[in-house]
Amino acid sequence: MRRQKLWKPVALWSLMLGSFCTKADLVVLQYHHISDATPPSTSTSVSLFQAQIELIRDLGIEVVDLPSATETVFSGNPPAGQRIAITFDDAYESVYSEGADILGESSLPYTIFVDTQAVGSHGYMTWDQLRELAERGGVTIANHTAGHGHLARKPDEAKEDWKKRITHSLDYAQATLEKQLGTSAPLFAYPYGEFDQALEAEVAERGWFGFGQQSGAIGPLSGKTRLPRFPMANAYGKLDGLEEKLNSKSFPIDTNKLPDGIITSNPPTLTLPPSDAIQPERLTCFASGMGRIEFDATDKGVSIKAPEPFNSRRFRYNCTHPAEDGSFYWLSQQWLDLSQPED
Repeated sequence: MRRQKLWKPVALWSLMLGSFCTKADLVVLQYHHISDATPPSTSTSVSLFQAQIELIRDLGIEVVDLPSATETVFSGNPPAGQRIAITFDDAYESVYSEGADILGESSLPYTIFVDTQAVGSHGYMTWDQLRELAERGGVTIANHTAGHGHLARKPDEAKEDWKKRITHSLDYAQATLEKQLGTSAPLFAYPYGEFDQALEAEVAERGWFGFGQQSGAIGPLSGKTRLPRFPMANAYGKLDGLEEKLNSKSFPIDTNKLPDGIITSNPPTLTLPPSDAIQPERLTCFASGMGRIEFDATDKGVSIKAPEPFNSRRFRYNCTHPAEDGSFYWLSQQWLDLSQPED
C-alpha cells in the first residue's frame, strides 16, 4: 500500500528541485538494427528512425558527442539545456547502410559499440565499413566486448575463471579496436545490459564509462559504470511518449547506492533513499509485464516491490516523478536472475 508521507518540508523540496532543473541532463538513445527486415525486438524501422530524428530536430534539442558529453556531466559545471546522444550496439550492417546516411544528412554525431568478434560476419559491418565511418566527423567507435557474452559472474563460476573470461573479453576487444581503427574511447556497453558490482569495478579500474540498457537520463548523481540509455526499438521508440523521454531528467538520487540488480529473492525489493526533490504522492512506478505497481513510503525512503515473482532473466522497475519544468525525473532499475538461462 502507498503511504503518502512527505519526507521534508515543501520549501526545501522546491529549493532542491530548482537546483536540479538548472543542470543539463544527457539522454542517451540505444539502437541495434535500423531496418524493416530484422527482428522486431531489436529493430527500429527506417521510417520510425527518420521520424525520431525529425522530432529531435523540431524540439531543438542538441545532439552531442557521447564521450565529451558524458565527461561534461561529471565535470562539476555542466552546461544548461537538454542534450541527446545516439548510440548503436553490435555494429549491424543496417546502421552503415541506413542509419549512417540519415544521421549524416544532418551532420549528427553518434557512437557505435562494437562486438569485435562479430565484425565481418553475416549482418554485421566489416572493418572497412567501420573504418570509413570512424573517419567521418562525429563518429565514435567503442567497446562492446569480444564475443558479446554474458559477463556477470555465473553462480557456479570460480572467481579466477570469471576474471580471466571478462579480462579477455574487455581488453582483447579494446586492443582490437585500437589496432584496426586507432581508437580507444573510454566507453563500454554491457552486453544485454547485464552487470554486477564486480564487473562495474573492472570497468571503473580501466577508467571507462559503463552503459547499460535501463532507461533514464544521465546527471551528476548517476553512477559512472551504470549509465542508463533509452532503448529505441519499435516497441519502445514510438513517437507517442517519445518527447517525454527526450526531455527526461536524471532521478535526483545517487544511483551508485542502488543495488547492482543481481536478485537474491523474487520479486526483489528496491529501496529509494529519502530525497528532498521527491514527493511520494507524485511518484509512479511500473514493473515489467505487470504495469503500475504500488509502493510503501516512510521517512526512511520508498520501498518498491512487484506483487508477484518474475519468470524472465531480465526485468525492470521503472519510476517517474514530475520535475519543476514540466518534464519527468526517470529511474529504471534492471534486475538480473542468474538462475534463468542465458539468451
